[in-house]
Amino acid sequence: MLNYEIAPELLAPFVPAGTELDLWHGQAYVSVVGFLFLQTRVLGFPIPFHRNFPEVNLRFYVRRPTASGARRGVVFIREIVPRPAIAWAARTFYNENYLALPMSHQVETGPDGVRAVTYAWQYSGRENSIQLQTRGSAQPLVAGTAAEFIAEHYWGYSRQRDGSTLEYQVEHPPWRVQAAAASLECAGAGLYGPAFAEVLHSPPASEFLAEGSPVTVRKGVRLP
Repeated sequence: MLNYEIAPELLAPFVPAGTELDLWHGQAYVSVVGFLFLQTRVLGFPIPFHRNFPEVNLRFYVRRPTASGARRGVVFIREIVPRPAIAWAARTFYNENYLALPMSHQVETGPDGVRAVTYAWQYSGRENSIQLQTRGSAQPLVAGTAAEFIAEHYWGYSRQRDGSTLEYQVEHPPWRVQAAAASLECAGAGLYGPAFAEVLHSPPASEFLAEGSPVTVRKGVRLP
C-alpha cells in the first residue's frame, strides 16, 4: 500500500452520491494497492482459471453517515487485473472501472515473513511496477495511526451509470502490517489522468505491506 496526500478538490468529482470524503487529520489520501486474490469464489463457487490472480488499484476514502454511525469505505479510480473475464464481470455487475492488462508478480519470503513484493503490468508499450522491500516483522495496527486509517475501511462504494451509488460490505479481521520502502513506476497520465499522475509522481506519504486474510465481499445494495 503506497499512500499519497492529495487535494480534496481533485477527488470531489469522483465522490459517489450519499458519501463524503473521509479525511485523516484534515488530509485526503489516495492509495496504490497491489494484492493477490487467492482461492477466489463467486457466490460460493470456484471459477476455473480465475481463482488466483493479482490486482493493482488506485483508491481513495469516503464515509457515509448512518443512524448507527459512519460507514467508512473506499472508492476505486481504476483497477487492473490480468484476465478480461474478471474485468468484464466487475464492470457489468458493479460498474467498477476495471482494465485487463498483462500482469506478473513476485513475492520473496524469509524467516520473518515477506521480504519483498513486486507487481508489474504492461501499459502503453512500457512496463509499470510497484516494488516493495519490508523492514522487520508484521505488527498489529496501532490505533490512531495513518496505517490504521488506510487499512480499516470495511465498505465499498461505486457510482452507477444512472448516478446512484452501490454500497457493499467487505468483511475481514484487522490486518497486521509491515514497515516498508516502496517505489512506483507507472504511466499515470494514461491510466488515471494528468491530475493523479502528478500526485503519484511525488514520494508517498506512507508505505507498508498488509498481511491479508480471508475476505468476504457482500452483495451490493443501491443507496436510496
